[in-house]
Amino acid sequence: MFSDDLRATAAPVLRAVLGHPFWTGLRDGTLPGEALVRFVEQDTGHLLPCFGRAFAQCAAVTADDDHARLLARCAAETIGSAARLRDALAALAPRIGVRRPSPAAPAHPVTLAHCSAVTTAAATSWAAGAGMLLPFMTFHLEVCQDLRARCRPGSRYLPWVEVHEPGEGVRLAVRSVLAMVDEVAVAASAGFRAETAAWFLHGARYEHAFAGAALGTAALDAFAAVP
Repeated sequence: MFSDDLRATAAPVLRAVLGHPFWTGLRDGTLPGEALVRFVEQDTGHLLPCFGRAFAQCAAVTADDDHARLLARCAAETIGSAARLRDALAALAPRIGVRRPSPAAPAHPVTLAHCSAVTTAAATSWAAGAGMLLPFMTFHLEVCQDLRARCRPGSRYLPWVEVHEPGEGVRLAVRSVLAMVDEVAVAASAGFRAETAAWFLHGARYEHAFAGAALGTAALDAFAAVP
């Protein structure tokens, strides 16, 4: 399947993401509390709304009604998830010893670049938009699964890991979007597949950079160094 090829291409980036100090610190409880708050502020205040609009853009240009409905649902759920996640951390903040996230936090330069890339991909073509959306969805599942499996018992952040765990609806949406891209790729040109693959890898690298920005270690000039 085409989606399997995409994930195989980005496997080194996924390994780098799973081994990133942000996620390892979240698993073992050593992550500075401000890093988690910064991640949630950037994710819910900027990135999730941007991805939601990219889903909507892809829904608007597809010629397939079933695909349009799927992408429109993903758009609504992605935008709606922002407030839910921010409110969830706000509720847990006293328990895990962090401040409540602000809904008005300004965008970090890496977040601005990430959002710009997402917007550009969605405006370029359906192939580019899909390529940028897929790592956002698939890496999220992989990271959450890894967190749940390897989070240290009694870790300071275990309550957040449990809240952050995606439900079956999210898992179904990811499977459906992967199936959609595989369906389209069967009849697509080599150019379509190459464009999707290039943007998929670009999006995967931004997933790594975003974790670094939350930790305060990412810089745009280090972006190319990601596997």
